[in-house]
Amino acid sequence: MSYILSILPQLSQGFLTTLEVFAVTLVLSLPLGLFFGFLLRVPLVKRIMALYVWVMRGTPLILQIIIIYFALPNIGITMPPFVAVSFAITMNYAAYFAEIFRGGLQSIPLGQLDAARVLGLSKWDAARFVIIPQAVRIVIPSVMNEVLNLSKDTSLVYIVGSIFDLMQNAWQIQQRDPQSGMIALFAAGGFYLILTAVLTFLAHLVENALNVERKGKLKGASHV
Repeated sequence: MSYILSILPQLSQGFLTTLEVFAVTLVLSLPLGLFFGFLLRVPLVKRIMALYVWVMRGTPLILQIIIIYFALPNIGITMPPFVAVSFAITMNYAAYFAEIFRGGLQSIPLGQLDAARVLGLSKWDAARFVIIPQAVRIVIPSVMNEVLNLSKDTSLVYIVGSIFDLMQNAWQIQQRDPQSGMIALFAAGGFYLILTAVLTFLAHLVENALNVERKGKLKGASHV
């Protein structure tokens, strides 16, 4: 127990860095994925966007991080470690979110957009107030599943080496003390389990809130 307490500060510091990477990539990839989801429905660019989604989803995230951080400097494109990792994970998950949002947008009948235009809304206002809210409600379960995956994929930050996240710090402890250091890796797993548990709880809250809202609307409609 005393050994765990002695390594806890280093692991906690690394966990804060992991949370920072997670928060930055989530905040960037969600709206970007929604935007790309719209582009996947635009005839002029949907083939290009489909190719982007195919490449991002069809190649390992770890390979994308290696290319962006280690290979791009060979052609003169250099990024700080945190920026490079955040950019790689953001672009990867934006592709996954784009495909999810595309499906959600396709499930909304086109007649609703036409009705919004008849009421005098612009295309942007119709998308913002009519289409997007409905699509978001539909895709929430799939989005939350990807958010859980994102929380674990942040562990790939360790391959950069100069970002001292949870996995990097746990690995350093293990290398420093191979016999007892294995405990640090299990402790790191515990941190990820806690993060996953919190995100799962939040996902259930969101889904329950949407179910309550949906039932309320159905109940209201039945009394009309």
